[in-house]
Amino acid sequence: MRIVSLLPSTTEILFAIGAGDDVVGVTFECDYPTEARSRAIVSTSAMPGGLTPAEIDAFVVQAMARGDDLYHLDEGALSGLDADLVVTQDLCAVCAVDVSVVDDALAHLGCTAEVLTIDPYTLDEVLDSIVLLGRATGHLPEAERLVADQRARLDVVRRAWAGRPRPRVMFLEWTDPPFAPGHWIPEMIEIAGGEPLLATSGEKSRRVRWEQVHAVEPDVVIVAPCGYDRPGSQRLADELVSSGALPVGVPVHAVDANASWARPGTRLPDGVEELAAILEKVPVGSSA
Repeated sequence: MRIVSLLPSTTEILFAIGAGDDVVGVTFECDYPTEARSRAIVSTSAMPGGLTPAEIDAFVVQAMARGDDLYHLDEGALSGLDADLVVTQDLCAVCAVDVSVVDDALAHLGCTAEVLTIDPYTLDEVLDSIVLLGRATGHLPEAERLVADQRARLDVVRRAWAGRPRPRVMFLEWTDPPFAPGHWIPEMIEIAGGEPLLATSGEKSRRVRWEQVHAVEPDVVIVAPCGYDRPGSQRLADELVSSGALPVGVPVHAVDANASWARPGTRLPDGVEELAAILEKVPVGSSA
């Protein structure tokens, strides 16, 4: 089987379940595992580099208002890979190539590859997507073992926090403007022992105001802007602290959004475990 993965999350899943040797094409963002970088790149971003969070937000808003695509699919590269399976999404136009673009490209090329759409909104759906990819690629036993291991890790953290006071967690999926978390992230916060603030499980993240962030009186702020690794998140967290945007005296932690939070792949338990360790040291009601 020859597989093209148009999502960083599905790329890491495919390698984790033993289908990495079948992956022939990826996106420019597919950086985990390292071996994925050796595959042909079939999609790139339309966004210029070096933009600030505010500039990125403005670019995305304007592009979507015009109906422009935020990602470019290289039809020539896709055609040359002779794929049997193309994995894509219909979840977020900001995150990756949309399934409609893929369908149009394959029709134009006369390609008969199967298109598998992965659109998880909840943590269970993320885990289900691992099984789905396992079934589609002939690696179902490996996928089921991986999911069982991930559920076991999450259950260990969940049990450790059962019945304990929960710190109030303001999780920022974006910093300028601030975005409160959605999708699977509120569930991850709850498993890790926190109370997610301004958050809606299973829904898209949403823009909030700094006044709202202050009003909910968080015990801790987690900075995890989508698309940023740990150093990038730390830089933005430092800027927020120095600017006075955040509540005074509230601890601020930057995490690797790409690795353990924003991408619905195999490393979400890493994020839960890291956050649980952070919350162990956060006094409940410290913001009052």
